[in-house]
Formats: sequence, structure tokens, C-alpha cells
Amino acid sequence: MALATEGLYFIAFGAFLAGIVRGFTGFGTAMVFMPIAAQFLGPFEALTVMLVKDLVAPLMHVPRALREGQPGDVVRLGIGAVLAVPLGVFLLSLIDPVTFRWGVSLTSFTLLVLLVAGVRYRGVLTKTLIYLAGGFGGLLAGSVGLPGPPVIMLYMASTLPVSAVRANLTLYLILADLILVAVLWVGGFLVFAALALGVLMIAPYLAGNWAGAVLFRPEAEKVYRWVAYLIIAASALSGMPIWD
Repeated sequence: MALATEGLYFIAFGAFLAGIVRGFTGFGTAMVFMPIAAQFLGPFEALTVMLVKDLVAPLMHVPRALREGQPGDVVRLGIGAVLAVPLGVFLLSLIDPVTFRWGVSLTSFTLLVLLVAGVRYRGVLTKTLIYLAGGFGGLLAGSVGLPGPPVIMLYMASTLPVSAVRANLTLYLILADLILVAVLWVGGFLVFAALALGVLMIAPYLAGNWAGAVLFRPEAEKVYRWVAYLIIAASALSGMPIWD
């Protein structure tokens, strides 16, 4: 039963924090939620919960994202993800929960360091690079549940309008989640017992999104971004098994 899940309130708090970070920055959901959820749930349970929560909440933004984004690039990102997600899921099926926790926390922390350090692609945004970014994101989606950072770092330095970048990221993350759901289902890894818990997490996640959007002030964007970075860092550190 979902309400009897060990660490339910901590998982819900993780969903709330993930929503706040999403409201501040437009990304970072999985980097906050997965390290916390992995402390109480098995690898595929944590992925299932995250996917349910992440698929439902952003759907309201799809019409606007379709208008402002670049569907061609999103399709290319999706093709890369389709090719790489199965490999990521296969790798995940080979490791134990403790190794998964290390992988999630260390990957989140490493990607955060790269973001903070300003590591960006500075060259021309070619179609090949878009395919590769989608593929790398798909590999991370299947193995540690983090599809966004490679694509985020690619687009951070692009000359596209901010609205187009946000739209592309929104559509890509939804597409990556759908691909991951399909691969987990076909492979028999989708944990149906965790679906109800995922539904429960929608409420705190949406509440966090709302709180983040209400608190956010464009003139203090850098401050909010650093707050989001600190939350991601704290989540990544808390998920490391050394604290057990």
C-alpha cells in the first residue's frame, strides 16, 4: 500500500523540493528527487515513482512549448534517447540498490559541479550534437533517472531565445520520460505497485512548483539559481550510502 511506504514523508518532501527547484530554474527535478527516493525505494521503484510524477505535472505546459519550441530538434533529441535508453536500463538491471544510490548521487553531484563551473558547449549547435545530447541523456535516464543535464548544458550556451530553450527542454523531458516508461514496460521493469505512490507524489510536486513560481523574482534570478544548486547538492549528498 502506497501510504505504508517506508520514508513516505521524506519522499514527499523530496518531491516538494524538486518542484521548488523546477519552479526556480525550469530543470533539476530528477537531480533533487532521485537521490532522496533511492534511499527508501529500489532502483526501478524510484524510477517508476519519478516518471508518474514527472509525466503528469508538466502536461499543462505542452501547448505553449509546442508554439515556442523547435519540434525538429526535440525529435532529434528523442531519436538519440530512443537508441540509448534501453542500454541505460540494461546497465541498471545489472547493479544492486546500493550501487544505484552511489550512481545517482555521484552523477547528480558531478553534473551540478559542471553546471556551476559554467561548462557549456560553445560551438555551433549541429544536428549531430543534438542527436548525441539526446543519446547521452537517454543513457543517464535509463541508468540513473537523469535525462536532462546533458541537454541542458548543450542549450545553456545557445543563441536561441530563452523561451525556445525552455520549450525544447520541456518537450524533451516529457518525451524522454515516455520513452523510459515504454522501455521499462516492454522489459518488465516497470513496478506497477509503485504507480500509486507516484500518483501521491504529484500533489507535493505541484505544490513545490507553485511555491517556486510564486517566490521567484526575475531580477534575482542568480540568487534563486544558487538556492536551487544548494538544494540539489544537499539532496545528492544525503543520498550517499555513507550516512547509513
